[in-house]
Amino acid sequence: MFAILETGGKQYKVAEGDILEVELLPEELVKKNTASLTAILLVQGDKDLLIGDPYVKNAKVKAKVLDEIKADKIRIFKFKPKKGYQKAQGHRQKLHRIQIEKIEIKSSAKAKETE
Repeated sequence: MFAILETGGKQYKVAEGDILEVELLPEELVKKNTASLTAILLVQGDKDLLIGDPYVKNAKVKAKVLDEIKADKIRIFKFKPKKGYQKAQGHRQKLHRIQIEKIEIKSSAKAKETE
């Protein structure tokens, strides 16, 4: 079983037990080092395939927040030739490292999708 979820403007294909590095999750999603992600685009079960419009209703991915980390530093350098203009800048994105614990689908979601 796998799912495609959307968080931080990016889409990830996940299965139970996967470890991901995603952009910092909002405080309201993270409670006691667990996160509940509801922006699920697709769920592939053993025999069924649920496609969202745009999201699958009553589908949820539960994840455990392992750590809050920073990505590698990105260096930005701008200059204009013959003008003496130079500007250097850097950025480190904050990330959450999460482990997917469970992909849940309520039975009402399966019934509505098959109609």
